[in-house]
Amino acid sequence: MTKGILLVGVGGQGTILASKVLSEGLMRAGYDVKMSEIHGMSQRGGSVTTHVKYGDRVYSPIISQGEADILASFEKVEAVRWLSYLKPGGTLIVNDYEIRPLSVLTGAAEYPGDVMGKLSSAVRNTLAIDACGIALGLGNAKAQNIVLLGALVKCMKLDGIDWHAVLRDVIPPKLRALNSKAFDMGAGQSVK
Repeated sequence: MTKGILLVGVGGQGTILASKVLSEGLMRAGYDVKMSEIHGMSQRGGSVTTHVKYGDRVYSPIISQGEADILASFEKVEAVRWLSYLKPGGTLIVNDYEIRPLSVLTGAAEYPGDVMGKLSSAVRNTLAIDACGIALGLGNAKAQNIVLLGALVKCMKLDGIDWHAVLRDVIPPKLRALNSKAFDMGAGQSVK
């Protein structure tokens, strides 16, 4: 059986790095894994999406609307934007964090209100995480991607993989200890 994980965020949040760590861990566990990333204007704060499919045999990494088993969103409005890709009964992991786009910063648009309330009403299996707050508590806000990765892996029930070994092999040496703690903090979160 093939599973689909859609990771979405804004450029600079580490969505692609988290996807690479996830894919590497899944390959080490013996799964066939396919990954596809889309960078839409990511250097200017645009959307970044990564499709990851894994299973016994995977033919394409692309996840269509209504097919994602898990949607992991690194920014809450991105969760709204990609929610139609989550299958009925799927799990939403969302960083309770907002990045205001240029249109909001210039006053041309407004950031939507009560995003988290709308998401938790729309998806029964929702895990909302203050990944930025957790990462700041560890000393570096940039580690929020690995906090979310830890939560994602826990939701996927992939405990048999040595994720710390994967992190050691993918993350630069000076950031390994921080990211290892960030992963554990994320894995300590649970779906409500």
